[in-house]
This record gives sequence, structure tokens and C-alpha cells, in this order.
Amino acid sequence: MHHPDEKFCELGLAVINTEAEAITKLTSRIGSEFAKACRILLDCEGRIVVLGMGKSGHIGGKIAATLASTGSPAFFVHPGEASHGDLGMITPKDVVIALSNSGETQEILLILPLIKRLSIPLITLTGNPQSTLARAADVNLDVSVSKEACPLGLAPTASSTATLVMGDALAVALLEARGFTAQDFALSHPSGTLGRRLLLRIEDIMRTGDAIPRVKTGTLLSAALVEMTQKSMGMTTIVANDGTLLGVFTDGDLRRALDHGLDIHKTVIDTIMHTDCKTIHKEMLAAEALQIMETHKITSLLITDQHKVPVGTVHMHDILRAGVA
Repeated sequence: MHHPDEKFCELGLAVINTEAEAITKLTSRIGSEFAKACRILLDCEGRIVVLGMGKSGHIGGKIAATLASTGSPAFFVHPGEASHGDLGMITPKDVVIALSNSGETQEILLILPLIKRLSIPLITLTGNPQSTLARAADVNLDVSVSKEACPLGLAPTASSTATLVMGDALAVALLEARGFTAQDFALSHPSGTLGRRLLLRIEDIMRTGDAIPRVKTGTLLSAALVEMTQKSMGMTTIVANDGTLLGVFTDGDLRRALDHGLDIHKTVIDTIMHTDCKTIHKEMLAAEALQIMETHKITSLLITDQHKVPVGTVHMHDILRAGVA
């Protein structure tokens, strides 16, 4: 189907007008509930955990990044993956922001009992104030839109824009509030936590010495599993007799090995380890290390010296506990 150029422009303008209208309608929703959400976030002693699925997940990642860069420690958790261990990152001192246009996103509703059990404040951004999620929230911010910019009304467009803008409003309001209190408390906060988080290096938080999971070349898989269990890193290093790194073996590798029916009492770890493991140096910023983990979808990193000898290891939880997010 051939469209004339004017038609493209007409369609583009219609989208912008629809989304602009959706944003304008948000102005009437900045009131006592918004202020309450800001107060909860400002009082948060832990971190702000943002949850969202699909397009809301992309918006959630951006909101978490904006909060983090404006002085409010925050990170994004994918609710679909959260039930598989990521929820260990959520502590009783945290606050959860959940994004769901329908307010009925199944993956988030499954996490509600945990949030309630930890007595964590829940702030929701939904398009339906009567939804299950909105009713479970301490504060629900209404980001409903009269129509999506997608002519079929299927693709989330205006609704995701409204959610993003509301997230920005929260982040900037908190930034201003923190700026105000920072002047009042300048004497008791001389270094500033944001600076500490930005400048924290891996050597400040890495696990060293006996805390590093390590087995020698030629070790049986069964013995390697004992080491993995004792060190609780979800992996172990395999080193040569002179201590240099040969490879790593992870929980994921173990699942694959068992799927292939390997005998843990006969299999030598060298035959199933992988040698292309990610290593970093101890001077690296913790924030950079976290980015590497997120990019490569791994939960731990090895720190080696110039001779390729492991001198430390760091888990994603170590970095998040240090407030780097």
C-alpha cells in the first residue's frame, strides 16, 4: 500500500497530539497521593525496586535509571525472572514501584504476597484505580489515558508515555527535595552518598582469600559442587597448580551437565568448565561491573591480577547491597 508523504505526517501528528493530551491530563493527578508517594520514597532507607512487564518493563528500566542518577538508589527487576531468585535482592528497607497499565499483570500479582510479608511500601502506577494491584498499593498514581496513539488501541503508546512522565515527575521531585535537605544537613553529610556510590571500586567490596570458590585442575565434579555450595556464589573457579585461572563452572553449567546425564563422581571438572569467563580488575568501578553483569546476564564476576590469578570475586548482590544501582 502506497502512502503519500502528507499521510505519513498526518499520522505522526495524530500520535503526538494523542500523547500530548495524555500528558496534559496528568496535571490534575498531581496531588496528595503524589506527595505521599514522594514522602515514602524520600524516607526509603534501602533502595527503590521498580517492577514492570513488557513495555512497562522498558519504562521501568528508564525510571529506575533516572531515580538512580538523581540520587535515589534504585534498580529494575523483571517480575517474570524475579520468582527465580532475584527477589532475594529485595529487603525490608526497600520500597517497590510497580508499573501495570491494567493493574492485573499476573507476574506482579504473584510477587504481592512477598511484598506484603516484608511490609514494604508499595507504590503503583496503573491505568485502573479499581484493579487488584492499585487496591493493594499504599499509593496508586493514576496514569490512565483516554486512548492509545495506536489506531488499533493495542500497542501501549500513550499509556507508556504517561507512565514515563509520572516516573520523571517523581524522580525530579525527589531530586529537589534531596537538594533542599542536603543543604540543611551538609555538616552531617560531608561526602554525600551519591558520590560514594559513584566512586566505589570493586576492591572495596570483593570477596577475597578463602571466600573465593576455587578448585584445582583435575578435581571431580562432585568435589567442585561441595566448594560451590560452601562459598554460595553460584559458581567455582578452576585453577592450575600455579594458581592461574583456567576456567569457571556455574550453576547453569551444572544443570546442563545433569541434563546430559554426566556422572558427578566420575566427571573431571576440566572437561565441562568454560574457559571464556568474564574477568575484571580490582580498580574497576562497581557501577561498571554491574553494567557488565546486566549486559551479559551473569550474576558474578572474577577479579584477576596481571598474572591471571584470581584475587577476588563479586556477586551482583554485593554490589546492590553497597547501594550501587
